[in-house]
Amino acid sequence: MNDSKTLRVRVMQGETIAFGPGKADLLQAIGRTGSISGAAREMEMSYRRAWLLVEEMNRCFASPLVTTATGGSRGGGAAVTALGQEVLTRYRRMQKKAAASIAADLRHLHTLMNAPQPDDGDA
Repeated sequence: MNDSKTLRVRVMQGETIAFGPGKADLLQAIGRTGSISGAAREMEMSYRRAWLLVEEMNRCFASPLVTTATGGSRGGGAAVTALGQEVLTRYRRMQKKAAASIAADLRHLHTLMNAPQPDDGDA
């Protein structure tokens, strides 16, 4: 959802976003595609950006959320670890709980906000 008036749950580790909506989507895409490059293509982001996000997630947790294999007859790939799946499941649950608990207040705040202005491309 790309609505700027939406709650976004982020799990911070100091100043670093250890896990948030984009990383959750990337982790799901890696699980679906079996590769970081496939997930990056699916999400329309550069491979480098996806790789950096995976490295950041892996650094922030006790063990990696994604493992990678290079080369070989099958060309390598990536897999979401058991911890990665647990983090993703708990994060999605947190998103649902947070959204449900603030739904009425968020709807009211939306009525108090200005309509989004068209992007002029120079901002």
